[in-house]
Amino acid sequence: MAEPSSPAAAGSTASAALTPATEGAWAVTGNWTLQGLGPLTLPGTLPAAHTPPQMLEGTGLLALDSAGAWVLKRWLAAAAASPRLHGWPPRAAGLMNQVQADAAAPLLQLARRSFLHRAGERAVAAALQARDFLRFIGKVAVVAAGQWRQPARWRWRAVLHEVEIGGYDALPIIGLTSFLLGVVVAYQGADQLRHYGANVFVVELVGYAMLREFAPLIGAIIIAGRSGSAYAAQIGTMVISDEIDALRTIGIDPVQRLVLPKVVALAVALPLLTVFADITGVFGGMVMARSQLDIGFVEFVDRFGRVMQGSALLIGVGKSLVFAFIIASVGCFQGLRTQGSADSVGRQTTLSVVQAIFLVIVADALFSVAFNMLGL
Repeated sequence: MAEPSSPAAAGSTASAALTPATEGAWAVTGNWTLQGLGPLTLPGTLPAAHTPPQMLEGTGLLALDSAGAWVLKRWLAAAAASPRLHGWPPRAAGLMNQVQADAAAPLLQLARRSFLHRAGERAVAAALQARDFLRFIGKVAVVAAGQWRQPARWRWRAVLHEVEIGGYDALPIIGLTSFLLGVVVAYQGADQLRHYGANVFVVELVGYAMLREFAPLIGAIIIAGRSGSAYAAQIGTMVISDEIDALRTIGIDPVQRLVLPKVVALAVALPLLTVFADITGVFGGMVMARSQLDIGFVEFVDRFGRVMQGSALLIGVGKSLVFAFIIASVGCFQGLRTQGSADSVGRQTTLSVVQAIFLVIVADALFSVAFNMLGL
């Protein structure tokens, strides 16, 4: 709401009044403000004008704000009049003219866009974001190459700190989730294998499922929701608080200072978490195999050592290394794209989690196709 047009008179207790003066003229007196209008804000409380007013006399007008201007505008619209203003204070006259001009202007209506138009806009936006992401990946690679040529510039303390946050602190949730997943795989397999007398094959089922697929995939999804979102939120908060600009001002590259330690730390932590998930997942399968199929721990471990190949473990660990690079890159990229306000931080954080999980699943599907073609 606009301020009263006369601050000195705003404190006056004179109520707003509208009275006929001479023929075709009306006198506007008192405080036409939210406090001074009183019952005049209700429709039908102003005196009726039998003929359209030709002039509004404002010599007795003490104050006017947007509420008073809109009440007058409503009265004039009912009388179908556009009178001239006489003797009004300059600020009050300017406010009244502005309200009348805005009321006369037609409302702008956005043209409705077709489904194809919206789909095309989203496709173009996705393509531009993919281009920016590839450019970001290239910049990270260039900075990493420069760091390898100058090992003294590595911030190993920052890397170890990120390993602790993204790896060590995630051990409980990764262990519990993979253990329960191993239990589920063994239980579902046991329910089917029991009908064919092939109970012992639950070892291969749990082993290959956990080592090749479930352990690296479930670990990557949890880390994407846990660490990837934290990366986006941290960097995004630094963007809106101008800390990123401050780093550039003093000659520090944000990619070198913030992004690269996170990428390296997650590339170290996620493969180790995958191995930990392999162990806990296989242990969960052992527990369920013993309770459902009467396969003891010793028998399970003995068959596991004989039938499982080291390539299964290496495939899972190799996939987790790629997943780590995807998660860290997407989280940092979306954090740096934050703009404007804290609302943008939440939006980019959510987007980073969704994109990271999507790209991890796509990469896992591509790995499956490639390994099938290579006979692995």
